Amino acid sequence: MTSAITPFISGTRVAYFTMELAIRPEIHTYSGGLGVLAGDIARTAADLGMPMVFVLLISRAGYFRQTINAERQQVEQPNWWSPEDWCTPLETTATVEIEGRTVAVRPWLYVQTGVTGHKVPILLLDTDLEQNDGVDRVITHHLYGGDQAYRLKQELVLGVGGARVLEALGFDIKTWHMNEGHAAFLTLERLAKARGINSADGIEATRRQCVFTTHTPVPAGQDRFDYPLYARIAPELMPLETVKELAGKDEVNVTVLALNLSGYSNGVAERHAETSRKMFPGYDIHAVTNGVHTLTWAHDQMAALFDAAMPEWRRDPKALTDMTSVSDDAVWKAHRRTKAQLIEQVSERTGITLDLDLPTLGYARRMTPYKRPQLMFSDLDRLAAIAERQPFQIVISGKAHPKDGGGHEAIHSILEHAARLDGRLKVAFVPAYNMMIAKTLVAGVDVWVNTPIPPLEASGTSGMKAALNGVPNFSVLDGWWVEGCQEAVNGWAIGTDGGDISDVAHATAFYDKLEGTILPLYRDDRAGWCAVMKQAIATTGWQFSGNRMLDQYAEEAYGLEPASVAAPPIPA
Repeated sequence: MTSAITPFISGTRVAYFTMELAIRPEIHTYSGGLGVLAGDIARTAADLGMPMVFVLLISRAGYFRQTINAERQQVEQPNWWSPEDWCTPLETTATVEIEGRTVAVRPWLYVQTGVTGHKVPILLLDTDLEQNDGVDRVITHHLYGGDQAYRLKQELVLGVGGARVLEALGFDIKTWHMNEGHAAFLTLERLAKARGINSADGIEATRRQCVFTTHTPVPAGQDRFDYPLYARIAPELMPLETVKELAGKDEVNVTVLALNLSGYSNGVAERHAETSRKMFPGYDIHAVTNGVHTLTWAHDQMAALFDAAMPEWRRDPKALTDMTSVSDDAVWKAHRRTKAQLIEQVSERTGITLDLDLPTLGYARRMTPYKRPQLMFSDLDRLAAIAERQPFQIVISGKAHPKDGGGHEAIHSILEHAARLDGRLKVAFVPAYNMMIAKTLVAGVDVWVNTPIPPLEASGTSGMKAALNGVPNFSVLDGWWVEGCQEAVNGWAIGTDGGDISDVAHATAFYDKLEGTILPLYRDDRAGWCAVMKQAIATTGWQFSGNRMLDQYAEEAYGLEPASVAAPPIPA
C-alpha cells in the first residue's frame, strides 16, 4: 500500500541509486562488493538518522545460484526470491518509454531499521506488471543478465524510472547519488526537469543536484552502449546531439555521462581516486574511502566481546580504538569460538574438515583475472613444502560472472590445485558465496589474503570486515590497504608500494613472508599474534567504518551535518 511510504516522504533529501543492494541474504538483489557496500550505507543511514531513500531493481531471479559440477566448473542457475515475503508493494507507478512502448514501473518497499530505531526506505523497482508487454515484464528479473539491449533497458528503468517513481510518490529530493554508472540516465531526467536541454544553466543546475561514485578502475567494468542501440531503445529521453555531448561522441559511456553531470564525483579509496583521475583526466574526482557497517559484520562472538569491554561501540565505532586494553585471553577465546563456527560451516558445505588449531588463510571475493585468485597457487611445490614444515589450511569462496571466462577458469584452476594438494595442504572451496557465508568467513579465518594487480583494486571491503573481527590482513598494497596497513602492527603487505607488481614478484613475496614471518608468529608467539589482532580492530574499526564514510559523504557531497554528530542516543 502506498500509505506505507508516507512517513518517509517529508524530510527525505538524499536519494541513493544502485543497481544492486545487499539487504539481507534471503533477498537476492546483490552480486558482490558493490551491492554489499550499498547495503552497508543503507544500514548506516538507518543507524545515524540520515534523511535518505534507496532505489534499486527488484532482481526477482537474483544474480545466480552457484554450484560446482563434477568437472570442477562453476554452474549458474537462477536464484529466485519472493518479494511478498519481505517487502510491501506500493500502488503508485511511473512510466518509462522503451522502444516506443510505455513501460510501467512499480516500487516495493523494504524498511531498514537502525540501532537507534530510525528507519530508512528501500524501494525495489519492478516491471513485472500485467499492463506491460511480455518483453518488458522481465526487465527487472535478472541482476546483470542478458545482452546489451537488456542492460540498457535495466539502466533506463533504474535511472529514469526510479527518479520518476520518487517524484510520483511525492519525495522532494535535493541530492541524487549514483552508486556506479548504472543509474547515470537519471542525470538526463534531471537535466530535462531543469529545462536546460541545450542550456549551460540547466547543466549547472543538474550538476548541483547530482553525486557520482565510481568503483571500478577496469574499463570493462564501465558500461557502454552504441548509439544505434540507444537510439532504438530510448529515442525520446533526450536529443541525440545532447547525449553525444555529455556521454561521448562515439558511444554512450555511462561513466562519462555521470561525471559530466555530477557536481561531486568520488572514488572509493585514496589510491582508487588517483587511478580514476588518470583514467578520466580533467575531472575532479575526490576520495571517500569505503567503510563497513560494524554492527552487521562484527561476528556474534566478537560483538559480545566488544559489548563487555566497550558497549558504546554499537553507536560509536570510535570506541573500538580502546581494543588494545582487552586481554589477550578474551580475544583469543572469542576468535576460537568464531573459528569453530567457520569449521562447522565449511564441513557442512564442502565435506572438508578443517583443524581448529591450524592457522587458516581466507580468500573470498568476485573471481576475475585482475584480482589474481590463483596467485597463492603459483608454485604448488613451494606452497606444499611450507605447509609440510609449518602446517596451515586455506578457505576460498567467490563467484565468477557468467560471461567472465577468466573468472570461470580461475575457479576451475583453484579446484584442480586443491585436488593436487590433497594430503599435503587442505584447501576448501565454499560454493554459493553470500552475506551469511561471508560473515563467518571474514571472522573465522586467521589471516585475510588479497592479491589484486595494483592499482586495479577499488577498495576491498572484505579486508575491512576481517580487520574488524581481529583478523589481520595479508594483502597487496592497493585499495584501502594502502591507507590501513601498518606493517607487522595490524597486518602485513605483499610486496612494496610502487615496487615490482608482477605475478612472480608478488607470489615470491607472499611465500617469503608467510613462511618467514606470519606462520612462525602464529605458532610461537601467542602474545605477539594477539597484539596484531587487537591492533587490527583498534586501527581500522572506526577509520574504515560506515559511520566515518557516511559522515564524509554528508559533509562533502550532501551538504548535511556529519551524521554521527546528529545521531540520537541508543534507547535504554
